[in-house]
Amino acid sequence: MARSARRDERVPDPPLPEDVDPRLLDPEVRQALRSLTAPVAERVAKHLTMAGQLADTEPERALAHARAARRLGGRLALVREAAGITAYLAGEWAEALNELRAARRIGGENTLLHVMADCERALGRPERALDIARGPEIAALPADLRVEMALVEAGARRDLGQVDAAVLVLRGAGVQDAAGQPWSVRLWYAYADALLAAGRRDEAARWFAASRDADLDEETDAADRLAELESDAEWESGVDAEADVPADGIEVVELADSAESVPGTDEAAGADDAVIFDDGADADEAANAEDGDGTWDVGGEVADLGGATVEFSDTRSDERPEGSAESEDREER
Repeated sequence: MARSARRDERVPDPPLPEDVDPRLLDPEVRQALRSLTAPVAERVAKHLTMAGQLADTEPERALAHARAARRLGGRLALVREAAGITAYLAGEWAEALNELRAARRIGGENTLLHVMADCERALGRPERALDIARGPEIAALPADLRVEMALVEAGARRDLGQVDAAVLVLRGAGVQDAAGQPWSVRLWYAYADALLAAGRRDEAARWFAASRDADLDEETDAADRLAELESDAEWESGVDAEADVPADGIEVVELADSAESVPGTDEAAGADDAVIFDDGADADEAANAEDGDGTWDVGGEVADLGGATVEFSDTRSDERPEGSAESEDREER
């Protein structure tokens, strides 16, 4: 259960180490803090610095510093944004949503809409997440944030048992054109996971292989997921582990009866997969066609934090509540 932000106002601010260096903050952040009085700006900067340093390893301590910064400089959008991101990383979904809404109201930015949508998912409200994902602001976002939103939207579709719709959402995010992009590993992984949930094991293996081969930093467990499929005695399709490597360096696992190609190959997609995803229409149609009585797992790959004013790590804790973006999909997670 999320803590009340008002309750925290009675808690003393956490102590600041003597050696904390606010110069580690982004220059743009430091410039924005100059609208505060000098003593207040310095304390806010130090608390934000501590929040950024602790967010990945000690999220609760990081949140205490972010709350202190908010109490001192809460009229600034970047401070509310930092508080929201830190609350999100600490698993305080309601608080994160409130802070991010405030940041958007003050600053007018839409760069963290995908995080707000993921908070709605974590709070058990996938329909509200879909409302955000289908908003008119999304089309104007840069490509990386549109992909982040697609990952959250696909997870929300799966929360509702709409696995085929989730597949369409991720395909519409550009799986065929993602080679070489920073988001390719996660997008391909999420697509493979959705295909597997939809019972399309051969195609899932192909995209797990693509994700594995592009995942030089081992951000995902795509290699393990592919190995599980290969070793499954009930899987009769047979994966060729020595498949050729195409020109762009992505290893293609050739499978029988597969309708879709991974990036970098000359194999044409099947007619059923030549889908142009436009404003959610195909996903909505697929969702309406599903009768909702399936037994699919809830979850799906979700968004990392993009566009944050304060620099945080892209990784988050795997401790997610029921109905959230990652925990249910791999309890797997």
